[in-house]
Amino acid sequence: MRFRVWAPHATSMAIRFLDDTPCTMPMEPEAGGYFHAAIAGVAAGSRYRYVLDGTIERPDPASRFQPDGVHGPSVVVDPHEFEWTDHIWRGLPMEDWIIYELHVGTFTPEGTFEAIIPRLSYLKETVGVTAIELMPVAQFPGRRNWGYDGTYPFAVQASYGGPGGLKRLVDACHAMGMAVVLDVVYNHLGPEGNYLADFGPYFTDRYKTPWGAAINYDGPDSDPVRHYFISNALYWVTEYHIDGLRLDAVHGIYDFSPSHILKDMAAAVHAQAKRLNRHIVVVAESDLNDARLIDRPSIGGCGLDGQWNDDFHHALHVVLTGERTGYYQDFYDLRDLANAVREGFVYQGHYSSYRRRRHGSSSRHCRPSQFIVFAQNHDQIGNRARGDRLSTSLPCEALFAARALVILAPNIPLLFMGEEYGETAPFHYFIEHGDSVLIEAVQQGRCREFAHFGWKPEEIADPQAAETFERSKLIWDRRTEWQLGLLRWTKALIELRRIIPSLRAGDNEIVRHQVYEFVDEAVLLVHRWFKNGDRSLLVCSFNSEPVKLTLTAPMGHWQKRLDAKATEYGGREEEAAPRELVIAGRLPVTIAPYTAAVFTDQTSVLAEQRRLGPL
Repeated sequence: MRFRVWAPHATSMAIRFLDDTPCTMPMEPEAGGYFHAAIAGVAAGSRYRYVLDGTIERPDPASRFQPDGVHGPSVVVDPHEFEWTDHIWRGLPMEDWIIYELHVGTFTPEGTFEAIIPRLSYLKETVGVTAIELMPVAQFPGRRNWGYDGTYPFAVQASYGGPGGLKRLVDACHAMGMAVVLDVVYNHLGPEGNYLADFGPYFTDRYKTPWGAAINYDGPDSDPVRHYFISNALYWVTEYHIDGLRLDAVHGIYDFSPSHILKDMAAAVHAQAKRLNRHIVVVAESDLNDARLIDRPSIGGCGLDGQWNDDFHHALHVVLTGERTGYYQDFYDLRDLANAVREGFVYQGHYSSYRRRRHGSSSRHCRPSQFIVFAQNHDQIGNRARGDRLSTSLPCEALFAARALVILAPNIPLLFMGEEYGETAPFHYFIEHGDSVLIEAVQQGRCREFAHFGWKPEEIADPQAAETFERSKLIWDRRTEWQLGLLRWTKALIELRRIIPSLRAGDNEIVRHQVYEFVDEAVLLVHRWFKNGDRSLLVCSFNSEPVKLTLTAPMGHWQKRLDAKATEYGGREEEAAPRELVIAGRLPVTIAPYTAAVFTDQTSVLAEQRRLGPL
């Protein structure tokens, strides 16, 4: 077996095996600060550490498995041992994704990859999910963590089930026709168990991130660092058959070299997708509102396939809750939400009161399908003092309206685990560090972060406490009537999106859209149409009171297809939307509180009847 490690900070390197007959084997230096060794008789399961300069023992920076945690020895894994059954799987185009974000440790009582597999049929058949997105699974300290404190990018978290568990989950998802997206962190490494700096200049003090030392992507000796992280991206999509990567907080990735690391990484993944004959995508989380991330390289972009749209979330949250603290102070009323649906970013170079400067770039030229939208996600719940979900602070009817907009907007919808039925358990931020100083630093940091929102320190759950983690688990064994109604509504919306061409992800050419906002009444209309003439109309009211409107557009003879006020979803028939809307001039209508209804033009119904089977 061959071992190779980049360690320019060391003058000598050896491997110490820790099995029944411990031994230490020297490694040979090679150009560029690398060391290598070819050692016979090493089998899968062998435990080892690298020994730097004869005295410092460290786990492998590219360890595939750390069964004893971030401080323990690395374990040899045979990458070909697992027998895949997904040989005909080619993935799903991003336009077909209905994303379900989940945290492995809290999605099930067991908190493992294996425990998710029996729930896949529920996600596929009962909810309508087509892609699950796993919060980071790279080895982190302890047994409970969000995953963004990982310190071994190539090692699968042991407490979740390690490499074999993840491969079985991915294989099972593909058997169900579901894609798997993995959240990866390339802006920093966690503080505990982070030994990379002992090996080489992986980090730089030229830049700062809020979470730890910045990665050295553009300084001296940065080429091997870039190779390390691009190799990691390729590792997940190749060895684990992952269908998409979500790059965490790319605004914390600093690179002023001629070819940005994100551009090179996206190009490498896309090239690998061609070699593997699979759909594989790269999306980003960014608060920069910089369209260059998703622009084509030919026009100066990085070539990523999409990004999370925080502006959509913030605008929707303000409309739903009225909160205006922290970054929510930049969002005002329904106009912002309409702009998010219409164009993507709300801030496209406008002045931001929160940032006290102009923010963002134009996204008008971007395809709606390049933006992932959501009403909630792990950050927007877990980074609240109480970890509270919208289901605990809003009337349940408001959830129906928000769900309709997220799923039927021209973007790619994302649901956070439990959101499909209105889970009421909180989702807190949690850790299990072994350093008391570090624990205190995290606790104090949370208090400072929440000060922007006016939340009190006594409201904040202790991240280190085991009960904080336990309270964050989904409650699977009970559903109220309104939760069952919301679940049926979610499934119905996803199914309608699947069968109506005009409700699919927009591309500004074949599938287009127009938005009408009634700001004072808090009513939003989204008119969507397909190139063959198929048209749909989504009506969403975020008003807690009934309102009267006069509609003059979009003109057409509209027939109702779905209505959140229907009794099958727990609604009241007396509040139901009209069966038809004939808009030919001025049409007075009364909109019930928190209405969500979908209409299609008569020609759309005929076109659908002529089609053979689903899209």
